[in-house]
Amino acid sequence: MADLRTKIHQLQLKNPVMLASGTCGFAEEINDFYDVSQLGGIFLKGTTPRNRDGNLYPRMAETPSGMLNAVGLQNKGIDYFIENIYPRIKDYGTSLIVNVNGSTIEEYVEVTEKVNELDNIHAIELNISCPNVKEGGMAFGVTCPGAEAVTREVRKAYDKTLIVKLSPNVTDVSEIARAVEGQGADGVSLVNTFLGMAIDSETRKPLLSTVTGGLSGPAIKPIALRMVWQVSKAVKIPVIGIGGIMNAADAIEFMLAGASAVQVGTALFKNPHIPLRIIEGVDDYLQRHNIQSVSELVGRLQM
Repeated sequence: MADLRTKIHQLQLKNPVMLASGTCGFAEEINDFYDVSQLGGIFLKGTTPRNRDGNLYPRMAETPSGMLNAVGLQNKGIDYFIENIYPRIKDYGTSLIVNVNGSTIEEYVEVTEKVNELDNIHAIELNISCPNVKEGGMAFGVTCPGAEAVTREVRKAYDKTLIVKLSPNVTDVSEIARAVEGQGADGVSLVNTFLGMAIDSETRKPLLSTVTGGLSGPAIKPIALRMVWQVSKAVKIPVIGIGGIMNAADAIEFMLAGASAVQVGTALFKNPHIPLRIIEGVDDYLQRHNIQSVSELVGRLQM
């Protein structure tokens, strides 16, 4: 077996395959299918300071080669997570990363300070890119000043690995990546979903209650791959690739483009075992090409 170990700042991963926030709940749901300790890590469901009911139904719709979602960060808040969920998952044998959200910088900091006290949470993913909430979220991630401000304050409150999740709904994602790097981000993850919509021609109504939502799945992969390649050339911190990864070949492409690790998301709705197949496939690829370590793939695109 090849060496699949991966490092994102201080975050030590047994392999580069992780689950994307919002697609795997709080890890327990996936652990019902298989032992999640086999994964490199899990980005837990987006968490806010207080309970959020999310958007009205319908809030998911299938599209060609993908899906739209407008869940709206439904969760019961950070205190509920700490008291009820964290004790059940803290001993899972994989890296657990909390996806931190807020409507204001103060709310982001509030959640971060509480997560900072949890010994078995190994990193946070600062979500400044969610397109499905009316306040906060993507509003911070589409301008350099906004991204800098929230990253700077969260960095002051957090001692461990800080990953910032970037929005693709910007003119130049590299500028945003450099902005958060300058404020202390230890890594960036990209991309979050693209803003899209779908219409039922028979009823003449939108398929989502919110009209628009976030597009994910294989349809976005070529654009996500391009953005990962651009950002990896623009920053010195590790990049985590997200966007339509369905198999080992997809994951390898993201690593060749510059990603140190990848997140699998929409694929889980097709088959929750796909991440395990990706791990096996990456190992097989390395052995077939006589490559000793997965780190040797990162950014090795032949031009």
